[in-house]
Amino acid sequence: MESTGKTTVDTGAAAEAPRHATSWQIFCRNKMALVGLAFILFWVVIALLAPYIAPYNPLELNFGDKLVPPGTNGHWLGTDQYGRDILSRIMYGARISIWCGVISVGISLVIGTTLGGIAGYYGGGVSMVIMRIMDALSAFPSLLLAIVISTIIGGGMVSAMIAVGVVSIPDYARLMFSQTASIRSRPYIEAGVAVGLKNSQLIYRHILPNCMSQLLVKATLGLGSAILTLSSLSFLGMGVQPPTPEWGNMISEARSYIISGEWWMATFPGVAIVTSILGFNLVGDGVRDILDPRNRSSLN
Repeated sequence: MESTGKTTVDTGAAAEAPRHATSWQIFCRNKMALVGLAFILFWVVIALLAPYIAPYNPLELNFGDKLVPPGTNGHWLGTDQYGRDILSRIMYGARISIWCGVISVGISLVIGTTLGGIAGYYGGGVSMVIMRIMDALSAFPSLLLAIVISTIIGGGMVSAMIAVGVVSIPDYARLMFSQTASIRSRPYIEAGVAVGLKNSQLIYRHILPNCMSQLLVKATLGLGSAILTLSSLSFLGMGVQPPTPEWGNMISEARSYIISGEWWMATFPGVAIVTSILGFNLVGDGVRDILDPRNRSSLN
């Protein structure tokens, strides 16, 4: 009996391994997804280790070294108009941009998934009201709506995160609504209703798990959009406020110095924004490939 049980465990582990290997193989076939993953890992490591590897205090003023070009006096990426080290500020800015992006996506994901699931499951008047509100929010350009919400709440990092989160709610609500409405009519859901399962049990145990793959792809792609919108709000003075190091407000402060030749002040934060957004978009494409059944069957 003991040997039989051990054989069963080993067989299960062996059966599980190819499934994970196949997913990684599918992801690796997309070379651009690997590039995106490298970008994300780079910025995540920088964000986590910024307090330990940043060469200077990002808020430290040093007017004796202001506006020095890259590679001068130990400042690899130069300094700004106050003598603050650009490299250190970019490193600390990664912490804010990634963290704020994750929170914003979390807000939209939780609220949008809940509203879309309710609308898709119950239908009728409830669905009509919820989805018409989502349509009204979608009628405005996302950046404009984020500016309005941030202005109403009041500027600052928290307001910017809430604004970006609210702007993206309709995208997740629509996705969850379409998935839930499709799954709602399937036989196993009807069987669950017949045996007396509660609506909450059906939604969280059967419907939501079947929607998670699509929501995961959407959230991965949404992180790039969230970072861009947050940086745009900070650039316009409605997001993270100076002197806090954030990529968007760093570019905003550098605008008046580009003409006079201090190109590095805006270039390097801009490169940070581009690479982080590109990374999440490319990884999102790779995750979509993993979840495509056609790609999985082609490797079997």
